[in-house]
Amino acid sequence: MAFEGLTDKLSAALKRLRSKGKLTEADVKESMREVRMALLEADVNFKVAKDFTAAVTEKAVGAQVLESLTPAQHIVKIVNDELTALMGGINARLASPNRPPCVIMLCGLQGSGKTTHAAKLAKMLKKQGHRPILVACDIYRPAAIDQLKVVGGKAEVPVFEMGTQSPVKTSKEAVAHAKDHGNDVVIIDTAGRLHIDEALMKELQDVKAAVMPHEILLVVDAMTGQDAVNVAQTFNDTLGIDGVILTKLDGDTRGGAALSVRQVTGKPIKFIGTGEKLDDLEPFHPDRMASRILGMGDVLSFIERAEQQLDEKKAVELEQKMRGSTFNYNDLLDQFEQVRKMGPLKQVLSMIPGMEKQIKDQDVDERQIDRTMAIIKSMTPAEREKPGLLNASRRRRIASGSGLRVEDVNKLVKQLEMIQKMFKQMGGKGKKGRKGRMPFDMNQMMGGRF
Repeated sequence: MAFEGLTDKLSAALKRLRSKGKLTEADVKESMREVRMALLEADVNFKVAKDFTAAVTEKAVGAQVLESLTPAQHIVKIVNDELTALMGGINARLASPNRPPCVIMLCGLQGSGKTTHAAKLAKMLKKQGHRPILVACDIYRPAAIDQLKVVGGKAEVPVFEMGTQSPVKTSKEAVAHAKDHGNDVVIIDTAGRLHIDEALMKELQDVKAAVMPHEILLVVDAMTGQDAVNVAQTFNDTLGIDGVILTKLDGDTRGGAALSVRQVTGKPIKFIGTGEKLDDLEPFHPDRMASRILGMGDVLSFIERAEQQLDEKKAVELEQKMRGSTFNYNDLLDQFEQVRKMGPLKQVLSMIPGMEKQIKDQDVDERQIDRTMAIIKSMTPAEREKPGLLNASRRRRIASGSGLRVEDVNKLVKQLEMIQKMFKQMGGKGKKGRKGRMPFDMNQMMGGRF
């Protein structure tokens, strides 16, 4: 996940401050030197890193902080606040014109994920009640139009295309089509290049002049590090962008682009891509990202993801089963399938405060859920419904069918018994079937790893 290296180094620098009862100005400056080095190693722009540590130092060496009972905590708060401000301070929303459609023009270099993120954005807006349409204006890259049709189909969003005719003409016709057919959002997927050139910029400027988009969003690959900031600055100087979609933040990126792009270009990051699926697009919240960078988790994003992915009706049904002490393997399988929808387990757990370090110190075995699900799927419908049927011979058959050991099956049986016992003792108290709540102990299901 992005920022892992930066999180480690910042945590180490701030931990040394916490270990001291009283801080001096020299302690703060030494710590800020370490912070600056951590930012530079994360590929943060040099001037941005320098200005950031200078701002933190100025606020941290005041008498009110150094003479307080908990000076280290004060400094952590200052670092958190400055990180939030560095990335824009508040969540930047899309424009909302008085007269639809809202025209959104996506631009960027080839390989940044522009076409895929056009569909991701369309799917997100559709979930919010909008009626988006995708427009294919990349007539140069082989199969670009076909790719947009495929991802548009997966997102269940219509795609407007006119073959290889002029992108300027296609974009104008698409906006007229949207007005006639009640589409309130038009997302234009423009052509990219392997590098910035005059022909690319001229075409983008012509499309902009033709449709006067309400939003020009630059799609940037976070894996390119400092180059992402340079690309953003060039596009902004030439085209005048309104915001950035930062992609591949789920990869092994150092994170410098996210910390630099707002300060260098003056334009906010509006969305971040966190995975390969069409649901893996999130609004960018600077305050939440700052908390994650400092290893303090991101509870709000965790809750929002759970609320989007978990089925409220099933949660109510589960509550009734828990109250009646009839929780079985079908219910357990259903819960694992819902957890799977939330994304990679390591990514989900990293949003929970205090889990960042634990999942770093120990490998999160994503396959553990797959193995558990394999065991359950190797049971007959009757065995899933009535766990008491699992005698020794049935367990051997299930182990053979799932490709695992009898010991693994026995362990799952004990875990289910433990859950049933817990529900029985609680008598359903405190379980309101709230959407997004995990009804079982994930720590137990992962073998007590955390």
